[in-house]
Amino acid sequence: MSLPFSGSKSKSAGLVSAIRKQTLLLNLKPVKKVSVKFDPFSQNAATARNFMYYLLSPKVLKTNPLCLVRNEVVNDRSESTVDVSLVNGESVLFKCENLTVLEIFQQFNKHITPLAPKEELTETLVTKTDKKKGGKR
Repeated sequence: MSLPFSGSKSKSAGLVSAIRKQTLLLNLKPVKKVSVKFDPFSQNAATARNFMYYLLSPKVLKTNPLCLVRNEVVNDRSESTVDVSLVNGESVLFKCENLTVLEIFQQFNKHITPLAPKEELTETLVTKTDKKKGGKR
């Protein structure tokens, strides 16, 4: 007697692709400033450093060029934190002690990205006759 199969039939793409998927969903429009504070000698400093690395990618920064990203390196054995200051004056603090980079991005997308204003896409229909009229001017 065999056990029935349970689980996925395909392998997951991995942690890096999951982080990439979350960074593609990021929108920094409601954010004024992101401050990342970490102690490099702490055990969990890599989480905050990696978060900052992915946050500073050009595609993410293009969503809000006015957003400031600051890092603060301290040597007081304090836990790593990510402080997000929003445009509306509120502030969100992520304590990175027991979080992974993926979990920080998931919470960022859950709480901050929905605050971004919705963009309206307006497409104009250009016909062949309109193109010809524009070229003869």
